[in-house]
Amino acid sequence: MSKKKRDIPQFQTPIIETHCHLDYLDVEQLAGILKKSFEVGIERIVTIAVSPDNLEKVMALTRESSAIWGTQGIHPHEANHYNTNVEEMIRANAQNPRILAIGEIGLDYYYDHVDRSIQRNAFERQLELAAELDLPVVIHSRDADKDTQDILQSYSGRLPRKGVIHSFTSSRALAEYCLSEGFFLGFNGITTFNKADNVREVVSITPVEQLILETDAPYLTPVPYRGKPNAPYYLPFIAEKIAQVKDIAVEELLQRAYDNSLSLFFR
Repeated sequence: MSKKKRDIPQFQTPIIETHCHLDYLDVEQLAGILKKSFEVGIERIVTIAVSPDNLEKVMALTRESSAIWGTQGIHPHEANHYNTNVEEMIRANAQNPRILAIGEIGLDYYYDHVDRSIQRNAFERQLELAAELDLPVVIHSRDADKDTQDILQSYSGRLPRKGVIHSFTSSRALAEYCLSEGFFLGFNGITTFNKADNVREVVSITPVEQLILETDAPYLTPVPYRGKPNAPYYLPFIAEKIAQVKDIAVEELLQRAYDNSLSLFFR
């Protein structure tokens, strides 16, 4: 049962939403969602590409507001659509200064929508692209710890900009490996879920210098609004929970996460 609803807390430190899917939100409500997000302190929003169908939608969204930035990449669920033409589209679009990273890329063995060898091929080709373009990567890994680590090990030293393992729900062992390699870990509303002790354990061992905030909106809405569509304006609840787990002040956590997000995407 959800906790009692309460107003969204506001803090002095600005917040960067590092991972959401604005094109999946209700287009008629998007202007209001953005307005509310900015009112609660969201300074910049990174909207994430996942499929050939939304590469151009992400590009268009970055032209809607100077606060919206984007990525280009193909999610493992869509890996069977990755081909030379799609790769060339990603390469061309990624030249745009509003595009900050290659992603969302990676492996998903939980749903297994696409043959695993096809997923691995698309992941590796997009890592090559990130290395070529000197861009960070936004990585999705679910129930694929060994192959994720093996592939990242094969690219060790070849990704100077590193990247983030977003919506981290994998093992502590994979977290420790990724952190040792200089990757960031992205945490979202899952950290507030009652049964997510495994995620909170990883939060507890993640240095604040390698932690960033995200919502993955419209999915994974945090308590106390779980069950409603997610939006960037719920990030303050996520920050509160992570600060509680880390036993630091929320403003300190927010400043660290803000600096980390700038370092990863904007410098």
